[in-house]
Amino acid sequence: MEPLSDDEVDEQDTPEQIVRRLETRLAEETQRLERLYEAYRKAEGEIADKQALIDVLEKEALDREIEREGLEHLLSEKDNKIRELELDGAKSSKRVEHLEPELEKMEEKYSKERAMLGRVYEITEELDEQLQTAQSELEARDDWYVQHMKVFEDLNQAIKDRYEMIESAVEKAAEFQKAQESFKQRMEEAISTAQKTGATIPVGPVEVTVEAGDDGVLGTDDDEIVVNPAGTAEKEEE
Repeated sequence: MEPLSDDEVDEQDTPEQIVRRLETRLAEETQRLERLYEAYRKAEGEIADKQALIDVLEKEALDREIEREGLEHLLSEKDNKIRELELDGAKSSKRVEHLEPELEKMEEKYSKERAMLGRVYEITEELDEQLQTAQSELEARDDWYVQHMKVFEDLNQAIKDRYEMIESAVEKAAEFQKAQESFKQRMEEAISTAQKTGATIPVGPVEVTVEAGDDGVLGTDDDEIVVNPAGTAEKEEE
């Protein structure tokens, strides 16, 4: 805290009046420091909030990744089932192709065994029905896959967007921390310079002044560090 100027001290003032004025100045400086401390606490709270947001986003990203892997597993199972049905259909077709020439030979050689041939025809019809059923199931699964393709694409895009949001939040938090560390370093350098020179050192939006303590010597442990808004020293000189 700077001493009272000549304008603030009247020769007729009693020591009690001077003390009251000094106490008033001290209260004002205390309020200013409290406001700076409150701003610092608020900044710390904002950093904590951002870190909490980053933790939430990381957890959501992990949950989305687990869901995506589950969906991929389901799709893989569906594809395997479709391939199995296609293989069964191909086998049925081959079986029918094999039975047709055999039936022709049996008709030529065993005209008397119509009953047996009739049974073979019934088997062939059953195989045809099975083949048609398998083909219908394949078509139904293909239709289902086409209808839900857009859902899977939207889900993948949503996961991608979420990752981008997380990366952006992490970058902003890193930038804020870097700026905070830079300001802290500049403040330490300004205090050191002010202790050596006794000058008022500007640091961004504030300026730092170091006043000697009771020993009257700068650079000792009892120095008083004064932080004011930028331009305060110039205004007081005016």
